[in-house]
Amino acid sequence: MEITDLIAPDRVTIDLQASTKAQLLAELARRAVTATGLPHKQIGDALQARETLGSTGVGAGIAIPHAQIAELDGFYGLFVRLSRPIDYDAIDGHPVDLVFLLLIPANSKEHLQALACVSRRLRDQKVAAELRKAERAHEAYDALTKSS
Repeated sequence: MEITDLIAPDRVTIDLQASTKAQLLAELARRAVTATGLPHKQIGDALQARETLGSTGVGAGIAIPHAQIAELDGFYGLFVRLSRPIDYDAIDGHPVDLVFLLLIPANSKEHLQALACVSRRLRDQKVAAELRKAERAHEAYDALTKSS
């Protein structure tokens, strides 16, 4: 699985403003409505339910909020860089500024591959540095998707 299977250029936002984890998850759910055709509440509830199992803040300023949703026909990815890092209860205790939302069809046999693909890209220090310095969304998309 490739990152380009999960995200499109129009699903990248830089300098998103959010002051709390709950506010961020609600905004991500709101942004996913148009592309997925699913209700905001359904997406938001699925993300919140996953967070109750443990934080999706994976460390180094990165979070990968994700949820499986039965009504999805395919994977849906959305990347945002926050204008200011926020507390996210990440495993290393550091605030988060790079966020990749991943919505997964329920019972997908490829969900772990998708998560690993996203994690590998974001945890690459060179990619993370490029994402943090990108001035435009297309630059962030290029950083995410270019071959290493």
